[in-house]
Amino acid sequence: MKRALPRVFTRNSGKSDGVLMNVEDRRVKRTQRLLAKALITLTLEKGYDVVTIRDITERADVGYATFFRHYHDKDELLEDVLDVVLAEMLELLLPANGADPAAMGTLIFRYVGEHSEVCRVLTGSMPLTRKLITLGTQSVRGDTLPQAASIVPPEIVAHHIVASSVALIQWWLEHDMPYPPERMGAIYAALIVQPTGATALSG
Repeated sequence: MKRALPRVFTRNSGKSDGVLMNVEDRRVKRTQRLLAKALITLTLEKGYDVVTIRDITERADVGYATFFRHYHDKDELLEDVLDVVLAEMLELLLPANGADPAAMGTLIFRYVGEHSEVCRVLTGSMPLTRKLITLGTQSVRGDTLPQAASIVPPEIVAHHIVASSVALIQWWLEHDMPYPPERMGAIYAALIVQPTGATALSG
């Protein structure tokens, strides 16, 4: 299966003319995609810590100075990838809000499977995993309604759902995705969503 990078790597070019803006945006998007792809590939080859900006620009065939027009360092580039992945996952799940938990889980694991290289890098970095959990928790917290009688505070409910989901994704990737997304979706529902919903969330 062909693996994909997240769709959107765009920043405001600052130009006011519509045509020039479109041309510049395409160039920016292309450059950021090349840099992101190079970073992910190199990280999988030899580990994030030893990858240099020179490595990234040479692999992407992008000028060294060009990198710094977009990012201060490789950490900012990787965080940009994380932001895009999280936004795409939330966008993917939005239409399924209130749907069957197993179906929602299937959507999550299909996305992870299609972007497995990116997700391996993101979930393999402790700082980025923490950021993913923090941002995800904030989003889930806004979408969940705790039971009035539950002893579990809503912020803990949201954190539990996200942290458990990330751990399940990590396991799946670390074991080379041994089960299809449909089964992982059912596991996600059975292990995480249904027990949490039964004890801490309103229906």
